[in-house]
Amino acid sequence: MSSDKSFFRRHKFISTLGILFVLLVLSLAGFLAWRMHGPYRNYGVDFVNTGSGAPGVLEVGVAKRDITPNLDLYDIFNDVDKDNKYRPSTGLLSHIEAAKGPDTYVDRNGNRKFDPVWIAGFGNDRPAKGVHDPLWARAIAFRNNGVTVAMVTLDAIGLFHEKVINIRQRISPELKVDHVIVACLHDHEAPDTMGNWSGLIPSPWSFDYANIERIENACKEAVEESVKNLQAAEMSGTTYELNPEGFVTDTRKPIVIDTKLNCVRFTKPGTDETIATMVNWSNHPETLGGNNPYLTSDFCGYWRDGVEQGVPDPNGVPGLGGMCLYFQGMVGGLATPLDITVPHRDGVRSFKEDSFEKAEALGQNLAIKTVKALRGTDTWKEEKPRVAVAAKTIYAPISGLFRYAIALGLLHPGVYWPFNARTEVDVVRVGGLEILTIPGELYPEIADGGIENPVGADFYPLAPVEVPPLRKEVMNGRMRMVFGLANDEIGYIIPRSQFDAVAPHAYEPDGQYGEENSGGPGIAPVIHHEAMALLNRMHAALNSAK
Repeated sequence: MSSDKSFFRRHKFISTLGILFVLLVLSLAGFLAWRMHGPYRNYGVDFVNTGSGAPGVLEVGVAKRDITPNLDLYDIFNDVDKDNKYRPSTGLLSHIEAAKGPDTYVDRNGNRKFDPVWIAGFGNDRPAKGVHDPLWARAIAFRNNGVTVAMVTLDAIGLFHEKVINIRQRISPELKVDHVIVACLHDHEAPDTMGNWSGLIPSPWSFDYANIERIENACKEAVEESVKNLQAAEMSGTTYELNPEGFVTDTRKPIVIDTKLNCVRFTKPGTDETIATMVNWSNHPETLGGNNPYLTSDFCGYWRDGVEQGVPDPNGVPGLGGMCLYFQGMVGGLATPLDITVPHRDGVRSFKEDSFEKAEALGQNLAIKTVKALRGTDTWKEEKPRVAVAAKTIYAPISGLFRYAIALGLLHPGVYWPFNARTEVDVVRVGGLEILTIPGELYPEIADGGIENPVGADFYPLAPVEVPPLRKEVMNGRMRMVFGLANDEIGYIIPRSQFDAVAPHAYEPDGQYGEENSGGPGIAPVIHHEAMALLNRMHAALNSAK
């Protein structure tokens, strides 16, 4: 009898374990399904709006908000080490130092846990020591022929799509804004806004959600104020062909560099008083390198300040006034100021090492080029500034490590059948200015041509897929701007025929940098196809509206 009871107990115990195991599996599956679901599941856009009637007077408004974190609310290391230098934050160092106790850092909230502002870009685990210059959300709004569009440029590394949707949802419907675009400069010296660089091992528990909330509110306020500030404006522009030497280099073959410095100026009618200047070009804001502990907008801030306030002698220029807004271009490839020598405007000094002096020289040189170009004889004036906007939600296939990170909800949450990420492309027209938004870091050859299929590439032989080049042959505006990292950050957008993750490699024995920060070879063909289709829809609608 006791043997029967023992047998019964053993089987009951095994059955209980089995039930618990099944419940655990179901719980994990449920959690994974919840994480893969993502926010705003039913959100989507698909429209072309060219307005009604003949274009009247163009209206333009601008506003900005400071998005610099208040470091008084965050922990920082006690200032210096024995050599009177700030500790370089590489690898485990910040956590090892903080683990020694509160004497090694300023514990501002008293929780005996190191809570700094984590700087994004380069390696993770880089805590901020201070603020060198403020970070901004800058907004510009356009209205004409019944269409209102607002665009924000952020001094940030990037925002995932659901954060942009958050911002759109916050805009007051009473303002009747037809569409909002949020683009990031991909600033490598700003706080982590994506969750990839926060802490030793980036995780949702290290990420600063409060800072994201502040940024979203700042974008909302800047957009709403820019719309309220709408006023009559005249529009002029020019495209300056920039010699890359001393400005930018491409660190990945094939060498394709964006040489078009696009500049548009909006002034009060009949005056030389500037409301806003928009500039668009392609270069990573990373002049300070990966060991800089200070928050800064890098060369972008010096560029904007120079356009607004002027650049002093020697060889400077007077400023244009108003507000300058820089919208990042195509930085895939990799377009960077690292390791190049930037000349000072005095014609004597030059800077190669990472430094604020180098960032200032680069920004001021760009400001000088911008102001001179807009004051030059090649500037055109817009006579028919019709405003139009188109947007399309698209789905791109994700592979590699990105697939698992998205599935776990660690970044870019939301998986769509079979294993796609939701993102977006937009087109904006303001008269002869045509803008295409790209949700990541586009390789410039997709826009300007030069795609290759070298021996050793993963899909050799394969004719280039992303053709014709978008900016060179599909866009048709008098001025053609491509905004990168707009409404999303989906990573490097690499031409499929150049994708080179698997040995033997095409250009270098160990391969080139890029694939590890890409969602895979299926992304570029989808984005190219959808962008071309949306551009063609916009062009057809504009032709019908004439």
